[in-house]
Amino acid sequence: MKWGYGSRSRSRHSSVVAVAEAEEAPEGSQFGDEGLRQSCWNNMPVELLREVLLKIEESEAKWPMRKSVVACAGMCSSWREIMKEAVQTPEASAKITFPISVKQPGPRDSLMQCFIKRNQSSQTYHLYLSLTQALADDGKFLLAARKYRRTTCTDYIISLQVDDMSKGSGTYIGKLRSNFLGTKFTVYDASLPHAGAKMVKSRSTKLVALKQIAPRVPVSNYEVAHISYELNVLGARGPRRMHCVMDSIPASAIKPGGVAPTQTDFPASNNDSFSTIPFSRSKSASMEKSLSGPLESQTEGALVLRNKSPRWHEQLQCWCLNFHGRVTVASVKNFQLVASPENGVSGPEHEKVILQFGKVAKDVFTMDFRYPLSAFQAFAICLSSFDTKIACE
Repeated sequence: MKWGYGSRSRSRHSSVVAVAEAEEAPEGSQFGDEGLRQSCWNNMPVELLREVLLKIEESEAKWPMRKSVVACAGMCSSWREIMKEAVQTPEASAKITFPISVKQPGPRDSLMQCFIKRNQSSQTYHLYLSLTQALADDGKFLLAARKYRRTTCTDYIISLQVDDMSKGSGTYIGKLRSNFLGTKFTVYDASLPHAGAKMVKSRSTKLVALKQIAPRVPVSNYEVAHISYELNVLGARGPRRMHCVMDSIPASAIKPGGVAPTQTDFPASNNDSFSTIPFSRSKSASMEKSLSGPLESQTEGALVLRNKSPRWHEQLQCWCLNFHGRVTVASVKNFQLVASPENGVSGPEHEKVILQFGKVAKDVFTMDFRYPLSAFQAFAICLSSFDTKIACE
């Protein structure tokens, strides 16, 4: 149970542990409920057990040590419930522990440091959580994406697993789709991001990654963000200009005391192992239960982000942005996103960098994000920067 929540996989590329029911263990095994009933842990008072598990959670600040937190959560349902209470969201703890953490907003007071590794031959992109201050360490794997070229668009399928990019699998969590010119993108979430989200129907017989989507797996896509790049019709050289509308995040989220919707569980359709959530024919009703935050605030208007304007450096003869040492290679892909003035913010909140992305090696890029963006949303936005833009440059 090195990296998996109910899994014995030891691959360093396995995703952040999946929230799942503990597997049935052989009779007498101390990894199952039956084994626990026969062990000394069964006689421990619940209050004392809670105290022990809380101490374990507090003592392990980062990966790979946090695998012990995951192992405890995989022991049985009672241990899992205690651990789910002890492990705070990234907003409060600045830690990513369970898979649902990649769908939750990042920390408010600091940037969560990650990096992306690109494999151009396989058209895949892997997102890692930085474990040290180095620009590219071994990292903790979070998400994977694969690029698929269509006749009129390009799709980036985003998954919790490296080796399963099928849209019909339980590890599929969303996708990014571009238009033909590569100037407009839409981010889709496989889970309901907020009340009233617009769902786009998908054909259940569509082939993705040479695997046919199983009819029993409901395939849903909810629009959560729209990204656009300004057309360069005159051919003038200069940095790209980005504009992001976060449909699933209210504009008030970046103001003091503002709150963004936070998913607390994956829907049952996301994975057969996520069986703790009952399936309901009314998908919206069942999924809304896994959300927290003032969903009615979505009517206030969506959060709008724009790229921070770089300045021209006379001595270097190039456009420059201050990435505070997190970016070392000049590239047209480099950007920093801040809140747009149309959100009604001013002062320090207006200049605070919410997402920054930049090149540090040939196929290595840093990705730092903060509240109210999640790792999934930030990753999707950064993937749009990789796509070829016929009319922008």
